[in-house]
Amino acid sequence: MDTADFLSKLTNKSRSSIVDFLRLAPNKYRVYTIPKRSYGYRTIAHPTANLKFLQRTFSENFAFPTHAAAQAYISGKGIKSNATQHKNNCYLLKLDLEDFFNSIKPDLFWGVWDKAFQELPSPASKEMLEQLLFWRPSRRIGHTLVLSVGAPSSPAISNFCMYFFDVAITNICELLEVKYTRYADDLTFSTNQKNILFELPALIESTLKEEFSLQLNINKKKTKFSSKAHNRHVTGVTITNDSTLSLGRSRKRYIKHLVHRATLKQLNTDELNHLIGLLSFAHDIEPDFLTRLDAKYGDGSIQRIRSSI
Repeated sequence: MDTADFLSKLTNKSRSSIVDFLRLAPNKYRVYTIPKRSYGYRTIAHPTANLKFLQRTFSENFAFPTHAAAQAYISGKGIKSNATQHKNNCYLLKLDLEDFFNSIKPDLFWGVWDKAFQELPSPASKEMLEQLLFWRPSRRIGHTLVLSVGAPSSPAISNFCMYFFDVAITNICELLEVKYTRYADDLTFSTNQKNILFELPALIESTLKEEFSLQLNINKKKTKFSSKAHNRHVTGVTITNDSTLSLGRSRKRYIKHLVHRATLKQLNTDELNHLIGLLSFAHDIEPDFLTRLDAKYGDGSIQRIRSSI
């Protein structure tokens, strides 16, 4: 595959203009930080509009294999489908991959590419594809390229890079009668067999070493075992003891508080947008909760809030 020709045909831009543009593409990002949910900050590298267009065009038109265990960034899948696959199992293990996107570098990408497609592009095409898909944090030519959090192509690339890992882990888990899913960097395992999950962290680390030579690692601070005796949460969704999905008590209290303020017209635009997002999430995960809210605040009140902006 010739990267420049591929993009030229899809965009009706000249090959030479694409080659010239890609030369400095790894520097064409706006960088900022946002707070993480727990602690610290996440660095977002957002590509310029022209680069974003090329990245999206490429990722939407090149068929990368993705494993069935992958739940993030895939049409028809998401947080709900991820949690649903574990709701009937008693025991749960959650693992987190450390610095996931930024740990995916060209060498890792090409290793998976070679394994998947049995051949590599020409050196020139490889260089252009790296320029298209990877960000250079230092902005100095020749310095390390990494996958950015913020590029529209990064989700597809990350799922592709995890393909053979997902294959290997799924095979291990099937032998152990364990269910495995992956939502980006969140690995979730569940079973009805007591104590079997304690074997998995060492097996996962061994597989990471085999597949990626320790370029990807487990964040051991985030390893969590749970069971029906404790709260079970999968990608922000609570699994109840009767195997249903729930928003959880604290999130429901928070939504009720915001809805009450919304009925009194006490929310500003940002707060209202935030509430609308939460109500959409609630509708997907626990629609009965919205029905009860509607009954409390008057028929149609929730829908009026959801359509107020």
